[in-house]
Amino acid sequence: MSAIDSTGALNCISFHSTCWSPAGRRAVPSADGLTGLAHGVKQRRQAARRDDTRTARRPDRIVTTAATPRTILAAADDAAIAVAAAHLAAGDLVAFPTETVYGLGGDATNGRAVAGIYAAKGRPSFNPLIVHLPSAEAAARFAVFDPRAARLAAAFWPGALTLVLPKRNDAGLSDLVTAGLGSVALRVPDHEVARALLQASGRPLAAPSANRSGHVSPTTAAHVAADLDGRIAMILDGGPTAVGLESTILDLTGPVARLLRHGGIDRAALEAVLGAPLDDTPVTDDVAPVAPGLLSSHYAPAARVRLDAAAPRPSEAFLGFGPLPAGVTGPAETLSATFDLTEAAANLFAALRRLDAAGAATIAVAPIPAHGLGEAINDRLRRAAAPREGGG
Repeated sequence: MSAIDSTGALNCISFHSTCWSPAGRRAVPSADGLTGLAHGVKQRRQAARRDDTRTARRPDRIVTTAATPRTILAAADDAAIAVAAAHLAAGDLVAFPTETVYGLGGDATNGRAVAGIYAAKGRPSFNPLIVHLPSAEAAARFAVFDPRAARLAAAFWPGALTLVLPKRNDAGLSDLVTAGLGSVALRVPDHEVARALLQASGRPLAAPSANRSGHVSPTTAAHVAADLDGRIAMILDGGPTAVGLESTILDLTGPVARLLRHGGIDRAALEAVLGAPLDDTPVTDDVAPVAPGLLSSHYAPAARVRLDAAAPRPSEAFLGFGPLPAGVTGPAETLSATFDLTEAAANLFAALRRLDAAGAATIAVAPIPAHGLGEAINDRLRRAAAPREGGG
């Protein structure tokens, strides 16, 4: 187990002899050290809150006391999950892997924890959060399930599907989770670390993607550290995510199921279970969002993104689909050399981050087929290419 200070330098915690860094190998911390830390988290948090000399809250930082001055990074074994659960119980934030992308988790019933999520990400508070739960039975405690929701949950949970449902009056969730709306977005993730953490914490976890708002979503622990080091208590490293795209979001608050966001489960599979076509009317920015990932500019690298490019222009980086074209000399990646959309989806965000790090002002992107997972890939690319605040 280790921590990174504000300069990015790696610092070992005293009970562990080796360190982990995003650029290097991680070392599994000792079970004794982690267990001791788990027992101490709550007590140290309580002491820190009583300390009149604690650090004041700053708007760009949610780590405000000496209890968690640096972000802890640990391989996601049972002992680390116990520490993470203790942090969540104390109102801290923990990043964890799911099958889609890494999530930034906080207790969805704790208004302070949820406010911390918005602060850590720099996320607008009108943008609701997805609540993650260990099972459909647990989800039914927080929302009203009609027959459509029950069928979809049976077919796709655990999995990459988020359902927007009427919130139960006795849900007990922080209003910040739902942005004050009468609906709530729920998901049961299909990842052993995520589900173990949900079970260990015993709490519904509000968990958007673990990155700064609007940035490219994280598919590795190193991506999380690059965006949120020093802003959160802990990162559980479960390796690269399998799906690589966020969940599909369906709104079931009306008579017709509405597809709000393309994601890891494609439209055809959903329509087959529902036995009816989905309403896919585009969501516009002038309407208050009922779920995350709906703003027109989102998932964006620092570089501009140019779509449907057969080849890069001089000085552009290139993101291809299939074998890279001959003559490409600048930074280049292919999402899948074999035109595999599943592979392309899993590689999308990591490839965008690598090309962005190469320093080109623009990333040219090859055409992606608009069927199956290609719909979700194209959705993310369109949002990455959309004009941003400040022009462009």
